This record gives sequence, structure tokens and C-alpha cells, in this order.
Amino acid sequence: FLEQLMFHAPTPIILVVDGHPIHKAKIVKEYVESTKGMLELHYLPPYSPQLNPDEQVWKNVKERVAKQLPENKLQLRSLLQQALERLQRMPEIVRRFFDHPECGFVK
Repeated sequence: FLEQLMFHAPTPIILVVDGHPIHKAKIVKEYVESTKGMLELHYLPPYSPQLNPDEQVWKNVKERVAKQLPENKLQLRSLLQQALERLQRMPEIVRRFFDHPECGFVK
């Protein structure tokens, strides 16, 4: 995904990530360096989930799945997948996650 995005981008891609250890792993650092400046990582401050639009995604998914009352793990997995696929088909909803007051820095 990132390679395709960078291939078509006229300017460097800025990827905002949280402080999860994988984002700081050696393999990630090496990959970013290999892009020769076409990919930049910017880290959110620690303990600031309100700044991460992903939190809005999961809030939406949790609200949809909770209404269904899954009876087992398999049903839960299926409901999660359905909720995420629904969001993929509704980009206007995803755009609104970036309108959240504390995510304004993304624009």
C-alpha cells in the first residue's frame, strides 16, 4: 500500500502514527530510510488517543457490533469484519473522523 502511494505521490508522504513499539522497530526505521525521504513518520504524543482518528473508527465499529450482541468469537469476528467493510464503502463517514475537534491537525 505505502509503495503504491509513494509511487503516485508528487511530494513526500507524512504518516502519523501512535507510539506502539512496532512503529519504532528497526525494520520500520530501515524501511523509512530506504524511501529516501518519500515517507516521513510523525509520532503522536504518548497517552493521546483523542488525537488518533483510528479511535473514531473503533468507536464506530464497537457501537455497531455491540448492538448485535455476538454469541461467540466467530460471530464477533464476522460482525467486526462486516462493520469495517461497511466503513470502507462509506468514505464520507471516514472523512468525518478527521473532523473530530482534536484531530484538526491532520488537515
